[in-house]
Amino acid sequence: MISELAYVHPDAKLGNNVTVEPFAYIAGDVVIGDDCWIGTGAVIREGTRMGRGNKVHTAAVIASLPQDLKFRGEYTTVEIGDNNTIKECVTISRGTAAKGKTVVGSDNLIMAYAHVAHDCVVGNHCVIVNRVSLAGEVEVGDWAILGGHVAVHQFCRIGAHAMISGGSLVGKDVPPYVKAAHLPLSYVGPNIIGLRRRGFTPEQTEQIHQIFRILFQQGYAYGKACDIVLETVPQSPERDLIIDFVKSSKRGILKPYNPRKGEAEE
Repeated sequence: MISELAYVHPDAKLGNNVTVEPFAYIAGDVVIGDDCWIGTGAVIREGTRMGRGNKVHTAAVIASLPQDLKFRGEYTTVEIGDNNTIKECVTISRGTAAKGKTVVGSDNLIMAYAHVAHDCVVGNHCVIVNRVSLAGEVEVGDWAILGGHVAVHQFCRIGAHAMISGGSLVGKDVPPYVKAAHLPLSYVGPNIIGLRRRGFTPEQTEQIHQIFRILFQQGYAYGKACDIVLETVPQSPERDLIIDFVKSSKRGILKPYNPRKGEAEE
């Protein structure tokens, strides 16, 4: 159903059973898959490619122009998967020449007033809570949870199954399976509860914990710690994902929590 009070450009391509509520705006170079719902006052701009079953709530803006001074009007897109819930006043910017597209996977919940900047990549099953801000070219792995008001610096990566406490400032990469909190943002443990909820076995979670003891709790430089993990911890997908993430970091990895610094000094 398309409301007579909505604007849908004649060149927009809408799938079957798409609902467009009053005062929504859908531009011409837009593809929206089957069973999507576009709420009152939502704006779907040029370059949007959206899969099936998405819900875009009031005043959200998809494919807004990048907030990047290097942007020169080049043709770029936003690619959104299936079954995402995009709540009120969320903004998702188009890509730039850097990558050409901003990508949001499937089955994500992006809560009110969150911002996903140009060229970001958000995986699947993520929860991005109210007023989270992802700067340009941030990568967020599958099943990550970012608490309210988290701000992520440009180019940072957040690994799969990581959980970041509300109000955190993320300036370094956060490896997979990590629970991070405090100011400055620090490793505070493996995301054990989240992993259990997603079906990880006790053996898997214990191995992850073992790896993190070496990486974060024994005082080694991260390069040396990775070598020790590879020598002492049996091979597994979880081990390889953590080590590959740490070794490929360009911004550096967050540090262990030190109660003698930061908050303890205030």
